[in-house]
Amino acid sequence: MISFAGVTKRYPDGTVAVDDLTLDVSEGTLAAFVGPSGCGKTTSMRMINRMIEPTSGTVTVAGRDIAGVDPVKLRLDIGYVIQSGGLMPHQRVIDNVATVPVLKGESRRAARQAAYGVLERVGLDPELGRRYPAQLSGGQQQRVGVARALAADPPILLMDEPFSAVDPVVRDELQAEILRLQQDLRKTIVFVTHDIDEAVKLGDMVAVFGRGGRLQQYDPPERLLAHPSNDFVSEFIGTDRGYRSLQFFTAEKLALQPVNAVTEDGIDGLDLPAGQWRLVVRDDRTPFGWIDADGVAKHRAGAALYDSVSAGGSLFRPDGTLRMALDAALSSPSGIGLAVDDSGAVLGGVDADSVIGALEDQRAAAGAD
Repeated sequence: MISFAGVTKRYPDGTVAVDDLTLDVSEGTLAAFVGPSGCGKTTSMRMINRMIEPTSGTVTVAGRDIAGVDPVKLRLDIGYVIQSGGLMPHQRVIDNVATVPVLKGESRRAARQAAYGVLERVGLDPELGRRYPAQLSGGQQQRVGVARALAADPPILLMDEPFSAVDPVVRDELQAEILRLQQDLRKTIVFVTHDIDEAVKLGDMVAVFGRGGRLQQYDPPERLLAHPSNDFVSEFIGTDRGYRSLQFFTAEKLALQPVNAVTEDGIDGLDLPAGQWRLVVRDDRTPFGWIDADGVAKHRAGAALYDSVSAGGSLFRPDGTLRMALDAALSSPSGIGLAVDDSGAVLGGVDADSVIGALEDQRAAAGAD
């Protein structure tokens, strides 16, 4: 779908932003372009919609050299998402989303009606369409930016560090939304980021760019983590690439152990030996935290529940990954990671040794195949 063949971008002062880039992004693939600042990843992406023209080489889209395509027409068929949404502040949300369909000749009324459905697709209440961008949170603005890019149903999406300006919780939610949308829509996406974790999480393919705008490696994330092509890639990925690789293994076959739990009403009756923990849950079985003998004593002395328990660490779902399960176990004061259902209720627990055992089993099964 998108091909770079010997593409170089050299500026008049001699600066080389992209150096002899040859790379193919297959149809329906999410390719993450990642690397340090100034490595050419954004320049490369912007050459796809001719916001930047290459000095030499050829960029083709669907087999056609885009140098011969009118830039305006080209961009109408390519969705573009940037930091903070890039929304027009004087227009209501619904009109922001309807922008490209209107530019392509659709009536404003029809474009607005369709835009409400696109808002729902990206997880927003259609009622927000009547607001102005300044009346939305940062995460909502970014979802509107994605909705606007999708409104004309383009085959290609370009996403330029779209989630770097939001907080980590919202960023996780937006990443999950992109994965869900991509599973449904199978667009061809070029996603630029400086965050290797984000690239590995989202990308079907990951392109690592290095100094001087040279492509260092272009591979599926599993191969990138297992077999860095050179010292630069290895250092950029970091020394914890084995931990990152856990996200490619499923937690579905983990054997969950029962977790002894108590509600706040039952804390004062506990008799916990030193070093043992008990899970404190709410009435709906959602976890509140862990309590030990010292916490029980504090609660009996009149301390509030919040001051008597220790934070429970992260949680994971059985249909999640081994990375999530291991993180839950390691971040828990009890050493037991909690698995929860869709409502957040506790299903059971797992320790780190069990996660590592499951990893070994899955690797052995993959080798046997």
